[in-house]
Amino acid sequence: MENNNPHLKDFENFMSMRIKASTDFLEGKFEPLEKISVKKSPATIFPPTGICIQGADEVNSFNEKGSANFLSAAKNGFEVMHQDADEHLAYWTGIQRSTVKMKGQNNDVVFNLRVTEIFRKENGDWKLMHRHADKLSEQ
Repeated sequence: MENNNPHLKDFENFMSMRIKASTDFLEGKFEPLEKISVKKSPATIFPPTGICIQGADEVNSFNEKGSANFLSAAKNGFEVMHQDADEHLAYWTGIQRSTVKMKGQNNDVVFNLRVTEIFRKENGDWKLMHRHADKLSEQ
């Protein structure tokens, strides 16, 4: 059955920018992620370390520092389990699989994460306002 939700179609188009910003982040480039992140609170990130960061400035600062740990040549992809959008909010949830090069590491580092991200419209554009990522079990 075809989905005629224009908001979801708009969000699906945006997701290609989101994936590129994620890959850029994993190659040490923060600016693309900053461009698609909210500038006004509320904003939160729950990274795999188990901490909670709150506030737009705090989240963006955390992400900027985090991106500095990575080197180029990342492989990164999202397996979207489901997503939806209306005129104000959108989300996706699924698995992020990444192989990255990190400063101070000789070997590639593999991340398989369960992810939920929530976006809101800010000045007419989708902006990331919440990310929750934790380690995927090997099962």
